[in-house]
Amino acid sequence: MRVMGLDVGSKTVGVAVSDAMGWTAQGIETISINEDQSQFGLQRVEELIKEYEVEKVVIGFPKNMNNTVGPRGEASQKYAKLVEDKLSIPTILWDERLTTMAAERILLEADVSRKKRKKVIDKMAAAFILQGYLDSQK
Repeated sequence: MRVMGLDVGSKTVGVAVSDAMGWTAQGIETISINEDQSQFGLQRVEELIKEYEVEKVVIGFPKNMNNTVGPRGEASQKYAKLVEDKLSIPTILWDERLTTMAAERILLEADVSRKKRKKVIDKMAAAFILQGYLDSQK
């Protein structure tokens, strides 16, 4: 059973998928979106769900450090509802606090240039989100 992980931002959605056994997460791509124009990349998400035979989607849920839900958390909740309604697949909101910072730190330690970091940070954060979920299921 494959699971997809999404790191939803205001301009991009990082995408990761699990292996067939549901043990490891791999970042696969970053989808450009435009919230202001209601372009959420759902067509590409649907293509990837079919291509990888995904059975559920884990969406990063960015809570504030005091456990409250801010504007980005609300945006993730709306995105999860869109995915469920439009693509008919179950979604799970997963606490993603600090995942992007962790991905950034790893890329900095690996001495990856700013330009290259920008290209991979979202799919790497999606992989962190998905791996956290997969680890919790064992």
